[in-house]
Amino acid sequence: MRWRNPQLLGPGPSNPYPEATRALGGPLLGHLDPEFLKLMDDTCDMLRTVWGTTNRRTLPLSATGSGGMEAAFLNVVEPGDVVVVAVNGLFGERMCEVAARCGATVVPVGHSWGSPFDPERVVAAHRHPKVIAAVHAETSTGVLSDVAALGAAKGDALLLVDAVTSIGGSELEADSWGIDIGYAGTQKCLGVPPGLAPFVISDRAFAERVERPTSWYFDLALLGRYVGEAFGSRRTYHHTAPTAMVASLHAGLQTILEEGLPLVQARHRDVGSLLPEGLSNLGFELFADQGHRLPHLTTVRVPPAADSASVRRTLLEQHGIEIGAGVGSYSDSVWRIGMMGHNARPDMVDLVLGALAEVLSL
Repeated sequence: MRWRNPQLLGPGPSNPYPEATRALGGPLLGHLDPEFLKLMDDTCDMLRTVWGTTNRRTLPLSATGSGGMEAAFLNVVEPGDVVVVAVNGLFGERMCEVAARCGATVVPVGHSWGSPFDPERVVAAHRHPKVIAAVHAETSTGVLSDVAALGAAKGDALLLVDAVTSIGGSELEADSWGIDIGYAGTQKCLGVPPGLAPFVISDRAFAERVERPTSWYFDLALLGRYVGEAFGSRRTYHHTAPTAMVASLHAGLQTILEEGLPLVQARHRDVGSLLPEGLSNLGFELFADQGHRLPHLTTVRVPPAADSASVRRTLLEQHGIEIGAGVGSYSDSVWRIGMMGHNARPDMVDLVLGALAEVLSL
């Protein structure tokens, strides 16, 4: 039996807030309709709140989080620039790849998967990099790292941060932490379908941007003219924005801010303590280092006697629950279980624990 409305309890996407889903079915607006432009302005204002910034250049890029990563690097990295990357999982590795394609001299600072990056080691890796890049919440391992400490020690480097899995669920303070360029995704703790990349760039980083990036589509100087006057010009056509997706993001952000961002983050923390406790009580071994575990994405080792793919398939087909496999060398030995956005609720914890116990006869 294939469930028609599965509970998406993996690393993302998560089930959207009902308000975000309803907004997708509203009247479709043109991308230059004054009503839509007002909606876009309101959405950018709310994104500033969840980013923890007053930065004028905060906007939803028409792309997924991976598109946000591309935009972040190609707008500030030119051939020969030194880019130091903290690597403690798949998405740190991907940062290295994207920076290298921009022609950067990449200095990776490797860490064990399942551990946070060490800010001191990252900063000490090169005396004068143009960019220091790091993942705040590493989706591949379920680890939360200390971006604030990295920002405090970055010196003159631009700090580029992946906040795809942390935005909306964990504390995130772009301005006070010294984040110069940040990108995220909508499909996790923001509780909105995938398709947009919440993005922020500081005045300093914008002033130091690449004059003619290799991508026309992601050129922030061009793109920003469509978003608003914060980029130095009147609005002009750039591309056909996904207006329904922006409306959905607007509704999801409204839902979060009406509940209260601190309360939403506390809800993620509370639920994030229930799931690891329940898994441990069932005899599971947790993967990420204690004290650095993401509250809304738990990584757990697959029991030795279990077939990872078979269990996940049974969960989906018989219980309507999707959980994620690990990645890389951990693809068969780790599961990733997400409690994000609308799914960050105690009943979702009970649901997945009960299903795992039944499937594994625990």
